[in-house]
Formats: sequence, structure tokens, C-alpha cells
Amino acid sequence: MSGGDEAGRLVRPFALTGGRTRPSRADFTLITTVTAVHPPPARVARPQPEYARILRLCARPLAVAELAAHLDLPVSVVVIMLCDLLEAGLITARPPRSVTGSADLDLDLLQKVRDGLGRI
Repeated sequence: MSGGDEAGRLVRPFALTGGRTRPSRADFTLITTVTAVHPPPARVARPQPEYARILRLCARPLAVAELAAHLDLPVSVVVIMLCDLLEAGLITARPPRSVTGSADLDLDLLQKVRDGLGRI
């Protein structure tokens, strides 16, 4: 836990989401990559401290699961907060890339690696 968490969390997770228990969108999985928009849109009000922390952490691309671990919050709470930030235009979310198109190449590479390891 980080410094302020030793005495207990100052803001409870349900307060961070305004009591909401379900995300407003289905854009996020555990491995969705989230990045803060830079510079942030001028029309957006200054975010609350918890949202500002997410934006600082997402200065570089970060997976949802990793972000939840950094924040020490349940993934479900983080996803609801990310929905708010996405709708405000403060972050971008990139789903994981599909590997279905390159499955043959990956299998060929794996077979070559296996064959090479068999010679050692």
C-alpha cells in the first residue's frame, strides 16, 4: 500500500464511482491498453484527484489490470472510472490486437524454435 493507505483508504471505492456498480460501456478488458490524451481537451474541467492520478499513470500506455494494481483498487471500480475518462475525451482505449490473422506465422515460428531447441 502507498503512504496514505496505511491508516485506511480516505475515499471508499463506491464513493469514487458515485455508487455505480456497472460500467457505462463495454470498452475495457483486463488487457485493454489505456493512454492519457496529451494535451488534454481544453473544454474539460479539472479532474478529481483520483482521476488525475489515473491520467498521470497513463502518461504511457498501461493495461487496465496493471492500472488497477498501481491504484490498489478493484478492477471493476477502475473500469467505471475509465469509462468516465473516456467519455470526457481524456483517455484513449486500445483493445488487444487479434492474432487470428497471423496464427499460421506464429505456429511456423514456434515449430522452428522447437526444432532448434531439440538440437541442443
